[in-house]
Amino acid sequence: MKNLLVFVVLFTTLLSSVHFAKELEKYSIEKLSKHMSVKEKKKRFFALVAPAVESVYKELFEQYHSVKKDISNHSNAQKIAALKKKYKVKTDRELLIALKPHPISITLAQAALESAWGTSRFFTKANNIFGVHGLSSRGSIPAGIKKNGRTVWVRKYKTLDDAIMDYYRMLSTVPAYKKFKRLNYEDKSVYKIVEGLIHYSERGNAYIKSIKSVIRHNNLTKYDTKVAK
Repeated sequence: MKNLLVFVVLFTTLLSSVHFAKELEKYSIEKLSKHMSVKEKKKRFFALVAPAVESVYKELFEQYHSVKKDISNHSNAQKIAALKKKYKVKTDRELLIALKPHPISITLAQAALESAWGTSRFFTKANNIFGVHGLSSRGSIPAGIKKNGRTVWVRKYKTLDDAIMDYYRMLSTVPAYKKFKRLNYEDKSVYKIVEGLIHYSERGNAYIKSIKSVIRHNNLTKYDTKVAK
């Protein structure tokens, strides 16, 4: 009976993996149907984006715990010093605050809003799911707007993983998001942490409300329960 149960579990897992692979094959970042329903847009978005976000989160979380252990054991001083320089911090606590990745639910909600559920030109042409601006035409694409008479550019990434990693790095190094990172480090609720993103968009509080709404209505916190804490 025990062997049968193990077989059933393994077989079910295999079927689930095959089904997921087939679902992923149905979608492409570059190809976008003009007549997709909202339901289909979301299905495509989660198939393309969620695995990449989970992969990056796992990598960052493992790094965070590794550094936390090094600090506790007073080891790998050169690595710690290099990371402090990279993240522009001075103390061990500040480094841990910078390195601890925020919940996947927040990342997915922002990705959905910034990319119009994976249908924006930035996403389909540049893997730029968060609308991150570039400094020049090099490695960027035109945003289609001008500011002070100059063309605005957005960064072009090789992969979604690169875009997501850059997004996490940006939130960890830009002073405007210090409150956001602190709330995350203190393990506040997802809905409290997002309030630290008040400066992410010119929409201010309206943007925060939108993030919370996307998380709530799409049950995105289920992704947070899938990863180790």
